[in-house]
Amino acid sequence: MKKFAIAGAAAALFAIPAAANAQAYVQVETGLDSISVQGESDEGLNYGVSAGYDLPLSGGMFVGIQGTVADSTTKECARDVLAAGDRLCVKTGRDLAAVVRLGTSVGDKSKLYVFGGYTNARIRATYSDGVDSASDGANGDGFRLGAGYQYDLSDKIFVKAEYRYSNYESDFSRHNGIVALGVKF
Repeated sequence: MKKFAIAGAAAALFAIPAAANAQAYVQVETGLDSISVQGESDEGLNYGVSAGYDLPLSGGMFVGIQGTVADSTTKECARDVLAAGDRLCVKTGRDLAAVVRLGTSVGDKSKLYVFGGYTNARIRATYSDGVDSASDGANGDGFRLGAGYQYDLSDKIFVKAEYRYSNYESDFSRHNGIVALGVKF
C-alpha cells in the first residue's frame, strides 16, 4: 500500500507543472450544417458555443476536453397537394457534444488536432392539417469525430476551423464545417 501512495505522490508532482500550463477556453461558432435522415439530406446554418480545457504533453502535444451546445436552422417542409392545408415539417434541434481532443502545436501560434466523443441531437416533426396541429420530437445518441486547426491571434484570442462528423440512431447523420472565435483563460 505504501508503494501505491509513493507512486501517486510522484505522479501528482509531475502533473502540477503540466496543470499550471493548462489552458481553459470558450468559443462562439457557426458554420454549415448538413444533415442526412434515411438517405434524404438538407442544409442549414449551425451556431453555438463550446468550452474546453487543454493540457500540454511533451513534444508540443496536448490533450483536452471540449463540450458543445449548438442549434441549427436546418428545416424541411412538405405539403400534400391532394389535401389542402396539410403540412409536415422536420427540424433539427439542439445538439450537445462532449469530445476528447488530441493534437500538436505547429509553430508558436497554431495547433492541429483530432477529436472524438459522444453527441446527442434532437429532431422535431410538426404536422398541421390547416385546423389542428401536432408535434413530436426525439433525441438521438451517437458519436462525433473530427479534425481542426487553431490559430492564435493574440495571447488570449484565437480562431478555429473544424470539420465534424456525427452519427446518430435511426440512420441520422450530420456533417458540419465550423469556424469559431474564442478566448483563452
